[in-house]
Amino acid sequence: QVQLVESGGGLVQPGGSLRLSCAASRSISSITYMGWYRQAPGKQRELVASITSGGRTNSADSVKGRFTISLDNAKNTVYLQMNSLKSEDTAVYYCHAIYVSRGYWGQGTQVTVSS
Repeated sequence: QVQLVESGGGLVQPGGSLRLSCAASRSISSITYMGWYRQAPGKQRELVASITSGGRTNSADSVKGRFTISLDNAKNTVYLQMNSLKSEDTAVYYCHAIYVSRGYWGQGTQVTVSS
């Protein structure tokens, strides 16, 4: 099993930055896939950015050039650096991992972009 704990959410003004962290309970080098998803009120959960154990990344068109996903193997943590935040980025952000063909989710962290 894998437990995922997100942190780093909060209230930020448009144009600001936040860095989300997702700490895994086991070595992330053994995890096939890790990603960040988000869900805004009344909308479906959507992929924000992902990274594989081989280092291949992917991100939604809406965040390209603004958000960056990265790994710290020593800390078993995946990060989402979010810059130039917009009001439409407001959502609950979830960390997701696939380990031994099973999916795991964190509890989510709220990001609110508002002046």
